[in-house]
This record gives sequence, C-alpha cells and structure tokens, in this order.
Amino acid sequence: MESLLKSDYFFNLPEELIAQDPLEDRSMSRLMLLDKNSGNTENTYFKNIIDYINPGDCLVLNNTKVIPARLMGSRKDTGATIEVLLLKRRENNTWETLVKPGKKARIGQEIIFGDGLLKGIVEGIEEEGNRIIRFEYDGIFEEILDKLGEMPLPPYITHKLKDRNRYQTVYAKYEGSAAAPTAGLHFTNELLEKLQEKGVKIAYVTLHVGLGTFRPVKEDNLLNHHMHSEFYQVTKEAAELINSTKKAGGRVICVGTTSCRTIESASDENGNVVAGSDNTEIFIYPGYKFKVLDCLITNFHLPESTLIMLVSALAGREHVLAAYNKAVADRYRFFSFGDAMFISNFK
Repeated sequence: MESLLKSDYFFNLPEELIAQDPLEDRSMSRLMLLDKNSGNTENTYFKNIIDYINPGDCLVLNNTKVIPARLMGSRKDTGATIEVLLLKRRENNTWETLVKPGKKARIGQEIIFGDGLLKGIVEGIEEEGNRIIRFEYDGIFEEILDKLGEMPLPPYITHKLKDRNRYQTVYAKYEGSAAAPTAGLHFTNELLEKLQEKGVKIAYVTLHVGLGTFRPVKEDNLLNHHMHSEFYQVTKEAAELINSTKKAGGRVICVGTTSCRTIESASDENGNVVAGSDNTEIFIYPGYKFKVLDCLITNFHLPESTLIMLVSALAGREHVLAAYNKAVADRYRFFSFGDAMFISNFK
C-alpha cells in the first residue's frame, strides 16, 4: 500500500537547481527515462525522445495558452499598490482573482490599472480568499491585458522573462491559463514534425491551468486535500484518435500532468475518452488506476506537491523518489524551465 501522508513525498532540493531561465534550444534540455516497472533510469537529451516513441503511439498535448494574467494596480482611494492575478473567467468581465495584499481588497474596493485604462471593482470574496472582480474598460479586454499584463511566472522564478513566448508551448492556441503546461515547453515544431513523419499520432486537448495545480498540500493526509476546479475540453477528433490508438495496441503518452488529468477526467469506466467540456477537480495519487494513460512526459516537480503524487501513482513512490534523488545528484534542472522525465515501460 502506497503512503497517503504528505511527508512521504518530500525530497531535498538545493535551491540552485531551480531553473531560472529557459534554454536557448527548447529540445536540448536533459531527459531522464524512468522505467515505471523496474525503477531503472537512463539519461539522455529531450531531442532524442523520438527514439522512444513508436509508430502508432499517440501523444496527447494540452494546447492551452497562458494569458498575461498578472496586473499591477493601485487602490483608487489611497494609491497603495495592489497586485491582481487573473485565475478564471466567470462571465463576461467578471474574473476570479488572487489579490495581494488581500486585506486591502474589500468588497466595493476600486482598483485602477494603467492610468485608468482598466478599472476593477471587488464584488465578492470566495471562501478561500480569492476575490471576484468586475472589470470596466473601453475597447477589447484581451488587447488591454496584452498591454498591461505580465506573464504569471511561478514565485520560485525570480528572473524576468526576456521573451514571453518562452513561457508558451509552440502549439499554444486557446487563451485561458494562469500557468504554462510546462512539459510541453521542450517540444519544437521540428521535433513534432519528425514524430508525425515517424507515424506518431498527435491529439490536442485543452485544459486551462489554474494556480490550484501549484497550491501546496496543507493537509498531512492526502485524502483531506481539495483540488481546485479547472476547465477542460476534448474534441471529437482528439477522443477518436486516443480511443483508436488504444484499440490498435498503441500507447497513449500524455505530455504533462494537465493532459493526463484531462483525459482521465474525460473517460468513462471502460477507458473510452468521451468528447465534451467540463470542469475537473481530479486528484491523482498512489492507488489510482489509470483508465487511459500509458506513459507520461513531465518535468521535475516540487516536493510534497500534488504533481509528484500524480507521478508516483504511475511509477510508484519509491521509484519516483529514487529517480528524483538521482536527478539532484546528477544536477538536473527543476520545475517550469527545467529538465524532463519520460515515464514508460522500457523493454
């Protein structure tokens, strides 16, 4: 029986291994191969992943696009600085947001952005402290956001991003994420073309990544942790590609934990992926039986995070922690701009 205690997913990570900048060539990050059955590992480079994916396999990619969701504003009454992070669009001009400092954003508070180009009014406070803000502006919201907003890089990245496209996948299409599906950052258009030439199928799904994915687990017992809800969509074409791959004996390889959570949420009890859209709060941890996914391409995650728990559900906690300790010893780069791991059954 795998552990359901948060502390059993801890590992020591030296701060200098947290990648602060993306590599010049996306596909030149390092890649650790982890055999999910034996726990054996091998080191290579991401561009060589093509050698480990077979004709007839299906790659599942999350084509969400990160919006420049971090806005710096000021209180209309005092001029005090206030930071607003857009989390999820509720309707039209109303968003669920994370505000710092929260105590300065009471109901009715007006916040001014960009010399009045954009104005926000706090209309509600959620149970966990998130603020519901209604925005007022002239013009097109997305264009104003593009002008005033910054990319919402995770707090452990302290360097400023020179090119905001480096926090997007090359196949990002549908705007709505507050964070990038980072496993996909390693792919170049050239690498995707080569995979397709080899006979690998590519299915695109959409899950708009919320910050809930990165929220720390506060409960010692995993069963008491509540996941935040995220919107996903699976097209008929993607569902058919994935289902036909399974039928033909190919492997379904998810690129990132978000793609994994999408198809596991969208599948029925027989493991068939059903087209449609919904919100998911799925929390995958050891003991979970995967219905669709066979293999996973993923980055190296935070200690005690829901993401390392998901990876442990696939490859086993002991195998994963041993691989992570090896990655630390081998000086792998961690988190969003870091290196990658391919979890499969290597024969």
